[in-house]
Amino acid sequence: MTERRTDPIRPTDEDARGLARGLIDAARHAALGVIDPETGAPMVTRIALVPGPDGVPLSLVSSLSAHTAALAANPACSLLVGEPGPRGDPLTHPRLTLQARAEPADKAALKAHVLGLQPKATLYYDFGDFSLVRFVPVAGHLNGGFGKAYRLSPADLVP
Repeated sequence: MTERRTDPIRPTDEDARGLARGLIDAARHAALGVIDPETGAPMVTRIALVPGPDGVPLSLVSSLSAHTAALAANPACSLLVGEPGPRGDPLTHPRLTLQARAEPADKAALKAHVLGLQPKATLYYDFGDFSLVRFVPVAGHLNGGFGKAYRLSPADLVP
């Protein structure tokens, strides 16, 4: 008897796009995955995050941090957004993994936007070691809850 495997990935639809965009819009922090340039090993850290005016995620990063050096060496990265709810299994709550490319953003031009969404960043926004980074989506992997997996294109991820 031949076992039949079915693809667990659902066709991307407007509900999936809306959920993914909603997770990006609501995110005020994310797990950032980079490759350590010294060891070649993956490294994950938590960063503050806001959606940019164009829907592309933004973060202030310090040149003193290991993840900033890693992004300078290799701008390919990954972000995980989405929080478990207050009850139930955390794996049943929606989350989005973004594969992205880190690019410099105009820190001065986006100051009011970023601080409007992350007011606590006022304390360090103008420090010289901080720069603003855009995480331009390359691909997305949405887990909308049990049995709700989707692959998303860059066009699916930003309005």
